[in-house]
Amino acid sequence: MSKTVLVTGGCGFIGANFIRLVSRIRKDWRIINLDKLTYAGNLENLKGVDENQNYHFVRGDICDYQLLERLFQEHSIDTVVHFAAESHVDRSITGPDEFIRTNVFGTFSLINVARQKWFAPDFTGSVNDCRFLHVSTDEVYGSLGESGYFTEATCYDPRSPYSASKASSDHLVRAYYHTYGLPILITNCSNNYGPYQFPEKLIPLVINNALEGRELPVYGDGGNVRDWLYVEDHCEAIIRVLEKGRVGESYNIGGHNEKKNLEVVELLCDILDRKVGLLPSEQPRRSFITFVTDRLGHDRRYAIDAAKIDGELGWHPRMTFEAGIEKTVDWYLGNREWMDSIINGSYREYYDTMYGNRK
Repeated sequence: MSKTVLVTGGCGFIGANFIRLVSRIRKDWRIINLDKLTYAGNLENLKGVDENQNYHFVRGDICDYQLLERLFQEHSIDTVVHFAAESHVDRSITGPDEFIRTNVFGTFSLINVARQKWFAPDFTGSVNDCRFLHVSTDEVYGSLGESGYFTEATCYDPRSPYSASKASSDHLVRAYYHTYGLPILITNCSNNYGPYQFPEKLIPLVINNALEGRELPVYGDGGNVRDWLYVEDHCEAIIRVLEKGRVGESYNIGGHNEKKNLEVVELLCDILDRKVGLLPSEQPRRSFITFVTDRLGHDRRYAIDAAKIDGELGWHPRMTFEAGIEKTVDWYLGNREWMDSIINGSYREYYDTMYGNRK
């Protein structure tokens, strides 16, 4: 069925991959991409898609209530896929204010406008056909021990300002379903990786530092475990939830790929040594690994139980971590100009301060 979809944060990593996938496999969907173009938003992520007549970009802030009202009115939006968020845990520790503003107040503004427009007497569609899909994270559940998995029934236990702000927005969205009947869906995903990821995140950061002969910082002992989900698998799951998910429900989306952070860094080093050869120093890239002071409140392990989305909607990840990480490295090697334009732009000062040491 044709939809008019407001995608928030569509110039970011997951949002851009989602729009690219929709443009390929749901050609009758109209996409309105609302993005503030903060440091992590990049129009280059959608190069080529912007030529699609069903795609429309709007630069703006999800906290701008009047702008949201105008977009819903002008475009007759019947679907929202809400990616827009401040997402880097380190930044939330040093500056939590923007995380509260964007992740909590921004989400509040969106659900309020959606409720106002979809339940208005002059709304030309049917609220039963509308969907508000809120994209969230497994970090809202807190930290696991050596065993067990997060399920949709796991109690929330956020440990960082970032995860607390996402937990808050999850609760708001769910409350609008129970209080007002807003047709919502919530997805909680594990760690995404793949093309177009901003280089402050682990995998692109390590790739770039390893290519340039910089130190490869690993928090603590490197034993923190994450479940890795290839970004296109995640985007396919979101489409499945939009089309078949039960209103009011949440769905965990995981990759079934648990890896210690140190394992991921070592694997990336080995892949790069094999693909591009050793650095001029003839040192294997593993020798550049440097253990640094652990992140404050660093969760030890995340792991998703994705049985619900598999059993109800028939979705499961297609990409193994071994295949996905090879594809990811190849993408970054083939798109050095994309990476360099970010590293050498306004991000440079932050990058040099946080990750800029050379061996």
